Amino acid sequence: MANQFGTKIKQLREANHLFQREIASALNTDTPMLSKIERGERKAKKEQVPLFEKILKVKKHELLTLWLADQVLELVSNEPVALKAIDLAQREIKGLTLNRS
Repeated sequence: MANQFGTKIKQLREANHLFQREIASALNTDTPMLSKIERGERKAKKEQVPLFEKILKVKKHELLTLWLADQVLELVSNEPVALKAIDLAQREIKGLTLNRS
């Protein structure tokens, strides 16, 4: 299963020359847990995503988008009507967005 969020976290951490222990400390978690998040064995909590964005110096919502995509994929990956459901949800989301404008 895809792990876009964890893969991106690892890439950004390495690009910023940060150790797992540094990020884990800032997130108030331990290094093994961060390692599992990077490998896709555990999910980051949604509340942690803005902290990752700040620590790794990325645009707001860049990592949230990946995190949410992983959540959706996990939910629908084994569903035969996944694409139809996503299409319907996309239309609903667009309608909600238009109504907020």
